[in-house]
Amino acid sequence: MPFLSVDRLCKPTRTLRRTLAVLPATLLVACASTAQFDTNSLTADVPGTWSAHAGGGAVDATSLVRWWRRFNDPALNLLVERAMQLNTSVEAAQASVRQAQALRDVAAAALLPTLSGVASVSHSAVGGTGSTGSTHTTSTQAGLNADWTPDVFGANRHALAAGQAVADASVASLGDMQVQVACEVGLGYIALRAAQARWTIARDSLASQQETLQITLWRQQAGLVTELDAAQARTAAEQTQALLPALNTTIEQTRHALSVLAGQPPNTRLPLSASLAASSPIPSAGDDLTLGIPAETLRQRADVRASEYQVSAALARVAQADAARWPNFSISGTLSYSAATLGALSSGAGLASTLLAGVTLPLFDGGAARAQVRAQQAGLDLARTSYRTAVLTALQEVEDALVALRSDQLRLLSLRDAATDASRASELAREQYSGGLIDFQTVLSTQRTQLTTQDALAQASADVSTDQVRLFKALGGGWRADSSPTGTTQADDPYPRAAAQTTHL
Repeated sequence: MPFLSVDRLCKPTRTLRRTLAVLPATLLVACASTAQFDTNSLTADVPGTWSAHAGGGAVDATSLVRWWRRFNDPALNLLVERAMQLNTSVEAAQASVRQAQALRDVAAAALLPTLSGVASVSHSAVGGTGSTGSTHTTSTQAGLNADWTPDVFGANRHALAAGQAVADASVASLGDMQVQVACEVGLGYIALRAAQARWTIARDSLASQQETLQITLWRQQAGLVTELDAAQARTAAEQTQALLPALNTTIEQTRHALSVLAGQPPNTRLPLSASLAASSPIPSAGDDLTLGIPAETLRQRADVRASEYQVSAALARVAQADAARWPNFSISGTLSYSAATLGALSSGAGLASTLLAGVTLPLFDGGAARAQVRAQQAGLDLARTSYRTAVLTALQEVEDALVALRSDQLRLLSLRDAATDASRASELAREQYSGGLIDFQTVLSTQRTQLTTQDALAQASADVSTDQVRLFKALGGGWRADSSPTGTTQADDPYPRAAAQTTHL
């Protein structure tokens, strides 16, 4: 590397003046030489409409904020909002945001000069033995060192752009993690209420079967029925009794999962433990929901936006690798004071200054620089593919949720009517059996049908609520991009905000 130096900062040499004079022309050549990349080439095929509609008012990111409140369940509200703050995955995502923002600041610092202070004291003795006839010399020096690498070809600027895109992607990923956590809490809570509802159904059915068993035993003693009827009644009651421990296991395990999602040990008693222990109806969000156009839905999804930011980062890395193939300029300077003693630095010290300007010309690197450009271009292709994958996955999730919700709603309507009829049939059968009008097989059949139908109704209700949660998540979960990325939870918005950027669909 050729260097140019002067002994005084205020008196540059003729060669240095010539070098500085041609620097503007070099900058123009650099700007013309740096590769340009089209950021609008990010495309994906998106249909104009969805295959089904849910009916009701329009849906956008704002209307989906705190979607769990649509279920009108205070316990669910508390669980979700607690998990949004204390969930370990959310905390890890928040740490990733801070890390990405710090690395972006590191890239930004590379555009600025560096200034450091130096100080030294040296002492030497020459000749003689001990202190006799020896010469002692003390030297004290203090000064400043300055270094600057002009970003002629834009490598540092592209590195900063990549760092900013990664930081924005990490903020969007934090939002996506919170969307997923809220969804998992919603699904877990619905599963808990469904298990509690099924346990209640099984308990009530067991009580009815035990009453029937008692009636059968009385009729057996009276010689009206055989021992076979009593054995069948006892078997039906025992089979129903066997359902309770399994359902209780599901209830306890679901509580444990909800505790972990809320950032607490499985056996921790949450503030709402009493409400979780008590049986409560399976929550439902209602049917007042329609969808916006698919392209708008994708812009509401944090994972799609994060993938887009990753494409922007990959674009910047390609430009950074291309800029690294061109000459690298550097300017450094030193200003120092020297004196025999430390006190003499303030007066009568010798002043020395040095200015160095250099340029590094890449002549031969075995093709490493070009290979690095190809590697980053491959990374860009990978990021674009990941973006298309995110878009297609988002579209599939919405379509799947719509199909499941529509089918389960129809199934729920049928099971409601069936459960009502089954309950009435079981009640009539017990009354007629008590009066000796029908045989025990009819009673046994109607009781089994009632238990099966009511259990299926509880599961269908949970399925509809589960489909609603998954649809809310597929529509973006209430996350929205904003012009001020913070990476922190706002009081009026449970999701972090990422810098606004145009999404090309």
